[in-house]
Amino acid sequence: MSAVDDMVGQIRSLIRARGLKVGDVLPGEVELAEMFGSSRNTVREAFRTLKAYGIAESRQKLGAVLTDQHQTAMRDLFAFAMDVSADAFQDIQGYRRLTEMNLYDLLVTNLSPATVAAIEEVNAAIRSATSPEEASALDFRFHMMLVTAAGNRTLTETYGMLQPVIQRLMMAGKSKRSTLESVYREHRAILDALTARDRIGFAYHMDRHLSAGLVFIPDAGAATDDERGGGAGE
Repeated sequence: MSAVDDMVGQIRSLIRARGLKVGDVLPGEVELAEMFGSSRNTVREAFRTLKAYGIAESRQKLGAVLTDQHQTAMRDLFAFAMDVSADAFQDIQGYRRLTEMNLYDLLVTNLSPATVAAIEEVNAAIRSATSPEEASALDFRFHMMLVTAAGNRTLTETYGMLQPVIQRLMMAGKSKRSTLESVYREHRAILDALTARDRIGFAYHMDRHLSAGLVFIPDAGAATDDERGGGAGE
Protein backbone atom coordinates (compact mmCIF):
# COMPACT_ATOMS: atom_id res chain seq x y z
CA MET A 1 0.00 0.00 0.00
CA SER A 2 1.11 3.54 -0.70
CA ALA A 3 1.31 6.10 2.09
CA VAL A 4 -1.87 7.72 0.75
CA ASP A 5 -3.76 4.39 0.67
CA ASP A 6 -2.64 3.73 4.22
CA MET A 7 -3.85 7.17 5.32
CA VAL A 8 -7.24 6.59 3.67
CA GLY A 9 -7.54 3.37 5.65
CA GLN A 10 -6.56 5.17 8.86
CA ILE A 11 -9.18 7.85 8.31
CA ARG A 12 -11.88 5.26 7.55
CA SER A 13 -10.94 3.41 10.76
CA LEU A 14 -11.16 6.70 12.66
CA ILE A 15 -14.63 7.34 11.23
CA ARG A 16 -15.82 3.92 12.43
CA ALA A 17 -14.12 4.18 15.81
CA ARG A 18 -15.67 7.56 16.57
CA GLY A 19 -19.04 6.63 15.08
CA LEU A 20 -18.98 9.66 12.79
CA LYS A 21 -22.01 10.18 10.56
CA VAL A 22 -22.98 12.21 7.51
CA GLY A 23 -22.57 15.90 8.36
CA ASP A 24 -19.86 15.36 10.98
CA VAL A 25 -16.55 17.18 10.52
CA LEU A 26 -13.31 15.24 10.17
CA PRO A 27 -10.17 16.35 12.03
CA GLY A 28 -8.03 18.82 10.08
CA GLU A 29 -4.90 18.06 8.08
CA VAL A 30 -2.52 19.12 10.84
CA GLU A 31 -4.31 17.07 13.51
CA LEU A 32 -4.45 13.95 11.33
CA ALA A 33 -0.81 14.29 10.33
CA GLU A 34 0.22 14.45 13.98
CA MET A 35 -2.22 11.68 14.97
CA PHE A 36 -0.86 9.20 12.44
CA GLY A 37 2.73 10.42 12.15
CA SER A 38 2.37 11.41 8.52
CA SER A 39 2.95 14.46 6.33
CA ARG A 40 0.29 17.03 5.52
CA ASN A 41 0.74 16.29 1.81
CA THR A 42 -0.16 12.64 2.41
CA VAL A 43 -3.23 13.66 4.42
CA ARG A 44 -4.23 16.12 1.69
CA GLU A 45 -4.01 13.43 -0.98
CA ALA A 46 -6.01 11.06 1.23
CA PHE A 47 -8.73 13.71 1.52
CA ARG A 48 -8.79 14.03 -2.27
CA THR A 49 -9.36 10.28 -2.52
CA LEU A 50 -12.23 10.43 -0.02
CA LYS A 51 -13.79 13.32 -1.94
CA ALA A 52 -13.46 11.45 -5.24
CA TYR A 53 -15.45 8.58 -3.75
CA GLY A 54 -18.11 10.95 -2.42
CA ILE A 55 -17.28 10.16 1.21
CA ALA A 56 -16.30 13.71 2.17
CA GLU A 57 -16.46 17.24 0.81
CA SER A 58 -14.80 20.54 1.70
CA ARG A 59 -16.89 23.29 3.26
CA GLN A 60 -15.78 26.79 4.11
CA LYS A 61 -15.04 27.43 7.78
CA LEU A 62 -15.66 23.75 8.57
CA GLY A 63 -13.12 21.71 6.65
CA ALA A 64 -13.75 18.16 5.45
CA VAL A 65 -17.32 17.04 6.16
CA LEU A 66 -18.65 13.50 5.78
CA THR A 67 -21.21 13.19 3.02
CA ASP A 68 -23.17 10.51 1.18
CA GLN A 69 -22.85 11.69 -2.41
CA HIS A 70 -22.17 8.16 -3.66
CA GLN A 71 -25.19 6.73 -1.88
CA THR A 72 -27.37 9.59 -3.11
CA ALA A 73 -26.29 8.93 -6.70
CA MET A 74 -27.06 5.24 -6.30
CA ARG A 75 -30.50 5.99 -4.82
CA ASP A 76 -31.29 8.33 -7.72
CA LEU A 77 -30.20 5.68 -10.20
CA PHE A 78 -32.40 3.03 -8.59
CA ALA A 79 -35.39 5.38 -8.50
CA PHE A 80 -34.94 6.43 -12.14
CA ALA A 81 -34.70 2.86 -13.41
CA MET A 82 -37.58 1.53 -11.32
CA ASP A 83 -40.97 0.73 -12.84
CA VAL A 84 -43.93 0.23 -10.51
CA SER A 85 -45.06 -3.19 -11.68
CA ALA A 86 -45.98 -6.56 -10.19
CA ASP A 87 -42.56 -7.96 -11.11
CA ALA A 88 -40.75 -5.01 -9.55
CA PHE A 89 -42.90 -5.32 -6.42
CA GLN A 90 -42.04 -9.01 -6.06
CA ASP A 91 -38.33 -8.34 -6.60
CA ILE A 92 -38.11 -5.54 -4.03
CA GLN A 93 -40.29 -7.32 -1.48
CA GLY A 94 -38.22 -10.45 -2.04
CA TYR A 95 -35.12 -8.48 -1.04
CA ARG A 96 -36.96 -7.11 1.96
CA ARG A 97 -38.01 -10.61 3.03
CA LEU A 98 -34.39 -11.73 2.95
CA THR A 99 -33.48 -8.66 4.98
CA GLU A 100 -36.28 -7.95 7.44
CA MET A 101 -37.61 -11.42 8.14
CA ASN A 102 -34.13 -12.51 9.25
CA LEU A 103 -33.66 -9.70 11.77
CA TYR A 104 -35.47 -11.43 14.62
CA ASP A 105 -32.45 -12.64 16.62
CA LEU A 106 -30.64 -9.31 16.32
CA LEU A 107 -33.75 -7.33 17.20
CA VAL A 108 -34.71 -9.28 20.32
CA THR A 109 -31.11 -8.77 21.50
CA ASN A 110 -30.66 -5.10 20.61
CA LEU A 111 -34.14 -3.56 20.61
CA SER A 112 -34.47 -1.30 23.65
CA PRO A 113 -37.74 -0.11 25.23
CA ALA A 114 -36.89 3.45 24.19
CA THR A 115 -36.46 2.39 20.56
CA VAL A 116 -39.71 0.42 20.65
CA ALA A 117 -41.50 3.51 21.97
CA ALA A 118 -39.99 5.66 19.18
CA ILE A 119 -41.04 3.14 16.52
CA GLU A 120 -44.56 2.99 18.00
CA GLU A 121 -44.78 6.79 17.76
CA VAL A 122 -43.87 6.68 14.07
CA ASN A 123 -46.41 3.93 13.47
CA ALA A 124 -49.18 5.86 15.21
CA ALA A 125 -48.49 8.89 12.99
CA ILE A 126 -49.31 6.82 9.88
CA ARG A 127 -53.00 6.79 10.84
CA SER A 128 -53.23 10.57 10.58
CA ALA A 129 -51.02 11.07 7.50
CA THR A 130 -52.53 13.66 5.17
CA SER A 131 -51.03 12.44 1.88
CA PRO A 132 -49.70 9.24 0.28
CA GLU A 133 -46.23 10.80 0.28
CA GLU A 134 -46.32 11.43 4.03
CA ALA A 135 -47.74 7.97 4.72
CA SER A 136 -45.11 6.20 2.63
CA ALA A 137 -42.32 8.22 4.27
CA LEU A 138 -43.58 7.18 7.71
CA ASP A 139 -43.99 3.57 6.55
CA PHE A 140 -40.38 3.49 5.33
CA ARG A 141 -39.18 5.14 8.54
CA PHE A 142 -40.87 2.40 10.59
CA HIS A 143 -39.00 -0.31 8.71
CA MET A 144 -35.75 1.65 8.58
CA MET A 145 -35.82 2.01 12.36
CA LEU A 146 -36.19 -1.77 12.71
CA VAL A 147 -33.29 -2.41 10.34
CA THR A 148 -31.14 0.17 12.14
CA ALA A 149 -32.01 -1.30 15.55
CA ALA A 150 -30.55 -4.63 14.42
CA GLY A 151 -27.14 -2.98 14.70
CA ASN A 152 -25.59 -4.02 11.36
CA ARG A 153 -24.16 -0.89 9.78
CA THR A 154 -23.62 -2.36 6.30
CA LEU A 155 -27.17 -3.70 6.21
CA THR A 156 -28.53 -0.34 7.33
CA GLU A 157 -26.63 1.55 4.62
CA THR A 158 -27.66 -0.92 1.91
CA TYR A 159 -31.33 -0.77 2.93
CA GLY A 160 -31.18 3.02 3.00
CA MET A 161 -29.89 3.13 -0.56
CA LEU A 162 -33.18 1.60 -1.71
CA GLN A 163 -35.31 4.22 0.04
CA PRO A 164 -36.69 5.92 -3.12
CA VAL A 165 -37.65 2.59 -4.66
CA ILE A 166 -39.22 1.16 -1.50
CA GLN A 167 -41.11 4.38 -0.74
CA ARG A 168 -42.39 4.52 -4.30
CA LEU A 169 -43.91 1.06 -3.89
CA MET A 170 -45.18 1.95 -0.43
CA MET A 171 -47.26 4.80 -1.88
CA ALA A 172 -49.57 2.31 -3.59
CA GLY A 173 -53.00 2.44 -1.95
CA LYS A 174 -51.94 5.02 0.62
CA SER A 175 -54.66 7.45 -0.50
CA LYS A 176 -57.25 5.25 1.26
CA ARG A 177 -57.81 5.71 4.98
CA SER A 178 -58.58 1.99 5.31
CA THR A 179 -55.11 1.20 3.93
CA LEU A 180 -53.45 3.45 6.50
CA GLU A 181 -55.36 1.71 9.28
CA SER A 182 -54.34 -1.70 7.91
CA VAL A 183 -50.67 -0.68 7.74
CA TYR A 184 -50.86 0.56 11.32
CA ARG A 185 -52.34 -2.74 12.52
CA GLU A 186 -49.82 -4.82 10.58
CA HIS A 187 -46.94 -2.82 12.06
CA ARG A 188 -48.49 -3.17 15.50
CA ALA A 189 -48.64 -6.97 15.12
CA ILE A 190 -44.96 -7.07 14.09
CA LEU A 191 -43.93 -5.06 17.15
CA ASP A 192 -46.14 -7.13 19.46
CA ALA A 193 -44.49 -10.32 18.20
CA LEU A 194 -41.05 -8.84 18.82
CA THR A 195 -41.79 -7.69 22.35
CA ALA A 196 -43.39 -11.06 23.11
CA ARG A 197 -40.29 -12.80 21.66
CA ASP A 198 -42.52 -14.71 19.29
CA ARG A 199 -40.27 -15.72 16.37
CA ILE A 200 -43.02 -17.46 14.39
CA GLY A 201 -45.45 -14.60 14.91
CA PHE A 202 -42.83 -12.07 13.78
CA ALA A 203 -42.11 -14.00 10.56
CA TYR A 204 -45.82 -14.54 9.90
CA HIS A 205 -46.88 -10.92 10.33
CA MET A 206 -43.85 -9.54 8.47
CA ASP A 207 -44.54 -11.85 5.53
CA ARG A 208 -48.23 -10.86 5.40
CA HIS A 209 -47.33 -7.20 5.61
CA LEU A 210 -44.76 -7.38 2.78
CA SER A 211 -47.32 -9.08 0.53
CA ALA A 212 -50.30 -6.84 1.31
CA GLY A 213 -49.50 -3.99 -1.10
CA LEU A 214 -49.45 -6.21 -4.19
CA VAL A 215 -53.21 -5.71 -4.72
CA PHE A 216 -52.57 -2.02 -5.48
CA ILE A 217 -49.90 -2.64 -8.13
CA PRO A 218 -50.98 -2.39 -11.82
CA ASP A 219 -51.46 -5.80 -13.52
CA ALA A 220 -51.07 -7.63 -10.22
CA GLY A 221 -54.80 -8.31 -9.99
CA ALA A 222 -54.88 -9.90 -13.43
CA ALA A 223 -51.87 -12.04 -12.59
CA THR A 224 -53.51 -13.18 -9.38
CA ASP A 225 -56.69 -14.14 -11.26
CA ASP A 226 -54.66 -16.11 -13.80
CA GLU A 227 -52.90 -17.98 -11.01
CA ARG A 228 -56.29 -18.91 -9.55
CA GLY A 229 -57.52 -19.99 -13.00
CA GLY A 230 -60.31 -17.39 -12.98
CA GLY A 231 -61.09 -14.28 -14.94
CA ALA A 232 -61.39 -10.73 -13.72
CA GLY A 233 -65.16 -11.05 -13.48
CA GLU A 234 -65.15 -14.03 -11.16
